Amino acid sequence: MYKQEQMLKEKGFQCIAGVDEAGRGPLAGPVVAAAVILPSDYKHTVINDSKQLTALQREQLFVEIKNVAISYAVGVISPSKIDDMGILNATKLAMRQAILKLDPTPDFILTDAVPVNIMDIPQMPIIKGDQKVFSIAAASIIAKVHRDHLMAKYDKKYPNYSFGDHMGYGTEVHMSAIKKHGPCPIHRLTFSPFSG
Repeated sequence: MYKQEQMLKEKGFQCIAGVDEAGRGPLAGPVVAAAVILPSDYKHTVINDSKQLTALQREQLFVEIKNVAISYAVGVISPSKIDDMGILNATKLAMRQAILKLDPTPDFILTDAVPVNIMDIPQMPIIKGDQKVFSIAAASIIAKVHRDHLMAKYDKKYPNYSFGDHMGYGTEVHMSAIKKHGPCPIHRLTFSPFSG
């Protein structure tokens, strides 16, 4: 998990940001990206791809990562913007937003698969990076928990859809609610089942 960062540090890079997103696949809610710069000596045996962790582990690590990070930031793109520009472009925009909020500015960016060209900062997109690279895994946790918190708020605002249970993904419960109530303001109308 530390190999990529170590190799980059040996090449002279000092400020390496891990970047990942949460929420590309749901039918509702925003896409959220996080960017994290961690201290070079920070290690943690539990930090991994957020999908491999329990909700409790994610919540605990969310607090710890924010406390130890040199810098962290999130970018959030709304469902209507996703409909306007498509999910891939919205994901890249969320990542750019998060990176631009970092202080200090990173001198290298590691992303989970999605390339993000920004400010001529060198970067490396890594397939399944959230499972292979420590800083990307940390970013995946920040993005996932931040989005889950947003969806919990939407659950209270739109109680007919049980967003707190499925986070906007196309579960049977969610699909039944859409059939019964139609879409609400946070549904992505260009996504199936709305687009076809």
